[in-house]
Amino acid sequence: MKTIVSSPNAPAPIGAYSQGNAWNGLIFTSGQLPVDPSGALIRDDIVKATRAALDNVIAVVEAGGGSKDSILKITVFLRDLENFADVNAVFAGIFPKNAPARSAFQVARLPKDADIEIEAVAAKA
Repeated sequence: MKTIVSSPNAPAPIGAYSQGNAWNGLIFTSGQLPVDPSGALIRDDIVKATRAALDNVIAVVEAGGGSKDSILKITVFLRDLENFADVNAVFAGIFPKNAPARSAFQVARLPKDADIEIEAVAAKA
């Protein structure tokens, strides 16, 4: 049975979706924007934006019973693929060993005109 996952440490949904769902030992996060704890969208600093979006993903995964190390797959949506090297550097710092599988795509536009959005699939720890 599907369980809704919610964390007060990640931004509330801006539409008709949940922060995440858990089912059969897996946690699926919705795309997380680079919103800091005060609720402000981080713009024009891809390093800070990537870190904030990943922090939000990890918060949802933890709320679902997983951990940073139980993340299996991450999908990154970028407004500008030229930022990939900076994004990759942030990932290398957060996942120095046993990094999750990852895909990255340049997209035409993201919600709130964000520079990055990140979603993940994780296992319950």
